[in-house]
Amino acid sequence: MPISTTNPATGETLQTFEALGAEEIEERLERARTAFEEYRTTGSAERAELLHRAADLLEKERDDIARTLTTEMGKPVTAARAEAAKCVKAMRWYADHAGELLADEHPSAADVEDSGGSTAYVRYRPLGPVLAVMPWNFPLWQVIRFAAPALMAGNTGLLKHASNVPRTALYLEDLFRRAGYPRGCFQTLLIGSDAVEGVLRDDRVAAATLTGSEPAGRSVASVAGDEIKKTVLELGGSDPYLVLPSADVVRAAEVAVTARTQNNGQSCIAAKRFIVHREVYEEFARLFVDGMKALRVGDPMDESTQVGPLAGERGRADLEELVADARERGATVLCGGRRPAAHPAGWFYEPTVLADVTPGMRVHREETFGPVATLYRAADLEEAIAVANDTPFGLSSNVWTRDREEQDRCVRDLRAGGVYFNGMTASHPAMPFGGIKRSGYGRELSGHGIREFCNVTTIWHGTPPDVPTAE
Repeated sequence: MPISTTNPATGETLQTFEALGAEEIEERLERARTAFEEYRTTGSAERAELLHRAADLLEKERDDIARTLTTEMGKPVTAARAEAAKCVKAMRWYADHAGELLADEHPSAADVEDSGGSTAYVRYRPLGPVLAVMPWNFPLWQVIRFAAPALMAGNTGLLKHASNVPRTALYLEDLFRRAGYPRGCFQTLLIGSDAVEGVLRDDRVAAATLTGSEPAGRSVASVAGDEIKKTVLELGGSDPYLVLPSADVVRAAEVAVTARTQNNGQSCIAAKRFIVHREVYEEFARLFVDGMKALRVGDPMDESTQVGPLAGERGRADLEELVADARERGATVLCGGRRPAAHPAGWFYEPTVLADVTPGMRVHREETFGPVATLYRAADLEEAIAVANDTPFGLSSNVWTRDREEQDRCVRDLRAGGVYFNGMTASHPAMPFGGIKRSGYGRELSGHGIREFCNVTTIWHGTPPDVPTAE
């Protein structure tokens, strides 16, 4: 598979890179191991200083790297700048909070005594080089939400980024280098998917994290399981968006447009299935469709553009196949459902809403990775929850209701890694992020995320360490 930068707004290949050879991969693996042996002994304050420097550099270079993101994967440049700013925020958050998140934990004195010891505590220690297999849809954010906590925990990082964002991948390696990290602390591996297994099986690689498709997750999890290595997987999502009678329907419809089309609709946590109570269905459907129709589709470098092209030609073809299947099986296209005539070049697709969706349609079970929404009418809360859970995925969920009993019921019964009320799902460094079912396992961000790649070590003393044992 070629490693190249291709502008999705035009289809033009701008730069092609040579994949690393076996000797170069070996050099980087050894460098990661050597760097870890030095870096793992640094203190929290030193690591925080380095991460703050990296954050400062990224903040200064935000506009430049935003243009790189837009050129490589097509997101509107305003969204690309926002992504860079979000990364800066997360880096500073981990720099400021890692010390407390990884502080020693002490059992109660009674429990220590009951264990037969004099003292005991838990310490979080780094594992070693961690391989990160990352996707193209948020080419900065996906990496930073792994790298910031992993580096603050004392690990080193090896990045295998998506093959269509090599410039971003190389920028990230250079960013950490210029911030002053020891050589080998964070390295980009320009390799194809066929080389990942060899890297993951190498004894110097301690663990892996992957954000991407379900097939990619299965592959990495299978290899890591064979090698008995820790993994964190964040895979696909088909998040439900429930709108119930007590909701602010106007606001729910407004947010729904953003929730579905953020990043040109290419987001695992984007709301994709809109499940609306029959009492407010007609009003919500009208407002939602009007909002989707009003979106400005165009050149992602244009500051006024709200929806740019899909990142690849194959992705658009997959989306078109899902919409065609739904049409053939009786779905109603309320808007969109085609390539925009005004943009014949590049991989554009109109914001689309499908109604009358049934379980026999592929779009009901498969993830739509683009600006296509499915709309369902629910008779009551019971049916809304049943439709929401009728998916192999379980990343997050959105619910619009002001009824406390309905909120409690949704927290109890929705099968997902998050339940967001009266707003859209979004990741934040202080909150754990991840899913269940085929959306993966493990958590990123917050204290849960930084501890995923730590050796949770129990230290126990049978006698006080400063008191000699009687002879």
